[in-house]
Amino acid sequence: MFGIDDPGIWLAYLLAFACLLFSIWFGITTWNKEEEENSTNPKHDEK
Repeated sequence: MFGIDDPGIWLAYLLAFACLLFSIWFGITTWNKEEEENSTNPKHDEK
């Protein structure tokens, strides 16, 4: 397929795609996480 017959190349493409999906999932789940932690922390004084 696509002229690439080596399984090592397919494995590299598969791992790159898995990393892409993981980074998208991680970015969505931790979006604005720091801001939420600071707003619920009672020891955080804003001046």
